[in-house]
Amino acid sequence: MFEKGQFPFDPEAMMKLFQANDFTKMMQDAKMPSINTNALVAAQAANMEAFMEANKAAAAGYQDMFRQQVALFEGAMEEAKKAMANMDVSKMTPDAAAAQQEVLKAAYEKAITHMTELTQTAQKANKEAYEIVVARMKASMAELAEISKTK
Repeated sequence: MFEKGQFPFDPEAMMKLFQANDFTKMMQDAKMPSINTNALVAAQAANMEAFMEANKAAAAGYQDMFRQQVALFEGAMEEAKKAMANMDVSKMTPDAAAAQQEVLKAAYEKAITHMTELTQTAQKANKEAYEIVVARMKASMAELAEISKTK
């Protein structure tokens, strides 16, 4: 249904946008008597790197989720076509109607299961990105405390 590259998202290209702004050059001539600007710039570069990694993790998770959605949609459409091909409303008996109801019930339960799986995939992507950011924030706080001690 969908071809590879139809919805291109390149996290590497997104990272290049961040790298284009070299923050070290902006801070190079800044003179702050009680702060080691080189250490501050290095800490901020590490922060940007962590955010880029978090974005990559989230993007990969959402790409996986999108692939799952497409596969589920294609499977559901194939099953619907098969069910519709076997259904003849003009010859619907009470037994056939009950059987059709069971088919619809099974399809509904399957859809709920699939939605749960997709939700779990999204939660996993968010958790991975969150963990990267939290780890970097903790390290950044430690770095800032160390920078403030140096002078």
